[in-house]
Amino acid sequence: MSAQADEILKRPLYVFDLPHELLLSLQLKDPNIHQQIPADEPPVRSSAKDAKPQNGETGSGASTACGLCGVTFKSLEDQRGHVKSDWHGYNIKQKLRGLSAVDEIDFEKLIGDLDESISGSESSESEDEGDGNAKDSTLAALLKRQARLQDVRDADSPPQKRKRASGSPPLLWFSTPLLSSNISLGIYKVLFTEVEQQAPTILDVLQRKQLKPALTRITQNGTGGVPLPSSVTGPTIFLCMIGGGHFAAMIVSLTPKLSKKATGVEERQAIVIAHKTFHRYTTRRKQGGSQSANDSAKGAAHSAGAGIRRYNEAALETEVRALLSDWKEMIERSELLFVRATGTTNRRTLFGPYEGQVLRTTDPRNCSFPFSTRRATQAELMRAFVELTRMKVSEVDEAALAAAAAEAARQETLPNKSITTPSKTPAPKPSKEDETAALHSSQLQALIRRSKAPAILAYIAKNALSPNFIFHPPTTQANHHASTPLHLAASISSAAVVLALLTKGGADPAILNGEGKPAFHLAGDRATRDAFRVARHELGEEKWDWDAVHCPPAMMKAEADKREASQRKEAEKAETERRTAETERLQKEAVGGDGDNAQKRFAFRALGSAVKTGAERREQEARGLTEEMRVRLERERRARAAEERIRQMGGGGSGGGGGGAGGGGL
Repeated sequence: MSAQADEILKRPLYVFDLPHELLLSLQLKDPNIHQQIPADEPPVRSSAKDAKPQNGETGSGASTACGLCGVTFKSLEDQRGHVKSDWHGYNIKQKLRGLSAVDEIDFEKLIGDLDESISGSESSESEDEGDGNAKDSTLAALLKRQARLQDVRDADSPPQKRKRASGSPPLLWFSTPLLSSNISLGIYKVLFTEVEQQAPTILDVLQRKQLKPALTRITQNGTGGVPLPSSVTGPTIFLCMIGGGHFAAMIVSLTPKLSKKATGVEERQAIVIAHKTFHRYTTRRKQGGSQSANDSAKGAAHSAGAGIRRYNEAALETEVRALLSDWKEMIERSELLFVRATGTTNRRTLFGPYEGQVLRTTDPRNCSFPFSTRRATQAELMRAFVELTRMKVSEVDEAALAAAAAEAARQETLPNKSITTPSKTPAPKPSKEDETAALHSSQLQALIRRSKAPAILAYIAKNALSPNFIFHPPTTQANHHASTPLHLAASISSAAVVLALLTKGGADPAILNGEGKPAFHLAGDRATRDAFRVARHELGEEKWDWDAVHCPPAMMKAEADKREASQRKEAEKAETERRTAETERLQKEAVGGDGDNAQKRFAFRALGSAVKTGAERREQEARGLTEEMRVRLERERRARAAEERIRQMGGGGSGGGGGGAGGGGL
């Protein structure tokens, strides 16, 4: 690859600020060629039936394994817990109906499609409902939904066999003579409106969307504050996620912010105009589903936990709709609206209908995220924005893809009997070495995700493993992307683990993963990339070929820590200035206006500058309680007050007697 190509791919390519020479040389490729390339989606997984042991047992037997679901366990307690799970119960129903079992990932997808993501409730505490049938709520609702869908299918004609990769690919692929012929550049289609996608040439639309970066210079206004977000000009997009009691929203400007590093290298960053997150306890721990969905399936529960969850659902709906109303002008100016709302309850919260609603299902700007997303947080929204606006670089063999497409077309022309006949050959049993490698892989991956750097080094030394250990099995999507401990640590942005593996573990940064990328290319933030530079300084230039992995020049650890502390201090200073300016503005409005006093108290309370009165605190403590619980709480409060008065009276009397005795002595 030429030096010009290396210069182009040295930093991530931002879709709305591409290099001029690259923009002029782009050529749209045939979408059918890249139909086989997955866009951030997991591969097709084999069914749980293929994972059964050779002996054909379907029960748990004497060993700690489940032949029906195709999983093994380390202890008998884990196996017993699995037998009580909804996943195992669902596979039993599948077997009774003569259908194949599903694996855990497919079952989680079924539950996610049922109402909403179950990940939002894993960090919340819950209490037992005491109805004795809590386990069956999610499973029963899933089976009822599938029964309704099956009735609809039976009423219609028999379904046609779907062709492989028949859906429209989410990416537009381009080629350029500036890069190698096997390198393709991809852009998500959702960044273009329906009208723009129907344009004669998409390249002209892409050229018109290019934006000039904005400088990071901050101008002070007349009152000494900082500029408000409304002063930022240029096109914007709205991103929103809600699920499991978590809500996150953000409005980001497509105009990049241009700044310079300490080394003088230019860096582009996103300009966040507004962002907000909410979290309410609305889902039951380890069971998932909203309280309203549980009430619809089983009837209204009368426990204290159910009442709290119902109140929190209503409070979350009010908070989200109030925020959307405040952001109405900015949302109307946004070019695209990316919304992820799983479940009927969450979609009703956003799209109503209700009076004064902002988001509508008929809005042509509505888009969904064309890749999988995690829990609704501010960091996840920023990750989604980077994923949407960063041009994808794919290095594939198009001849091999064309051969695979031809083979798939040939298979489709074969008789249906040869395609539908199941294979009777049992799956090969994994060897002892494969089981040991899989165990080491799971242990190391768990330690790396928890950023336990000393424990990782101790585990590698104790088991005499190579620091460049290849995770097993290498055919899975996760191990294909992050095949070594260093790749996994870089992909999850664990700077401490990256530095420990390089300097103390002896990991080779030049090893490539299944996608042909070194670990440095998977680093997600500046701190992780700085860890590679610090390791380059401590190990020396002769240790590894640092230029081959595109690692920037070496950096001392003290310099990296100083820069991180400086950035954190600048961020805290900017936040303090913003809060001060907002406080002064609210104080001026409170003094000069005739607004409602309750509104003013709420505004100051949001900034943490007002103290709640005793009546307000008592009212907040009594929310969600029954009348009997309120009476008991008030009785305890009065008893504590009486004890405090008696204690003060007793202390004052003894103090007075001591003073009199002292006076008599003089």
